[in-house]
Amino acid sequence: MLIESENQTELSWRRLHLSRAKLKASSRTSALLAGFAMVAMVEIQLSHDVPEELLIAFCVCTTLLVAVHMLALLISTCILPHVEVVTSTPCSITESPHEKLHYYIETAWAFSTVFGILLFLLEIALLCWVKFYEYSFIAAWSTTIVLIPVVILLLVFAIHFYRKLVAHKYELSKHGLRELESLANRLHGDNSDKLSDHSVLTI
Repeated sequence: MLIESENQTELSWRRLHLSRAKLKASSRTSALLAGFAMVAMVEIQLSHDVPEELLIAFCVCTTLLVAVHMLALLISTCILPHVEVVTSTPCSITESPHEKLHYYIETAWAFSTVFGILLFLLEIALLCWVKFYEYSFIAAWSTTIVLIPVVILLLVFAIHFYRKLVAHKYELSKHGLRELESLANRLHGDNSDKLSDHSVLTI
């Protein structure tokens, strides 16, 4: 039982450090990309020839980009201090909220790295169309053509990485179950030996 408790504690600390790293990465990435989107919207020089539909698409994409990253930043900012205090002071692992708030941490991570980056790439394409619409269609189309394979590669990598991560977690769970089964068999064997010795002494 002591070995099982130590394994659970070690696993909880590992999850705590992983959650902390995810929250830090999410907050940094979201702040950077949201700031870029706001600067792009403020500093862009518009011409009268740009179609209204293109401007609407650009505004909607920028708003979604900032909103998604601000949500990820809000979640990270609210949860990270409570995680940091557990890792920096001699506290019990049970005082950390990373297990109960696991769903929110994964949401911030997904918004910052997956949805946020996809919206950022779409923002670049729309920004180039708005900026170069009056001057060069070739430049705008070149940006779109380059970004299409980039988005495809990003999606392929995300799916491949997710599958590998799920497989890795499955192997870890399988290994943990094997250890628990081995521990249970040892405990059962020890109990059987004690019962046998007790029976012999009674006889």
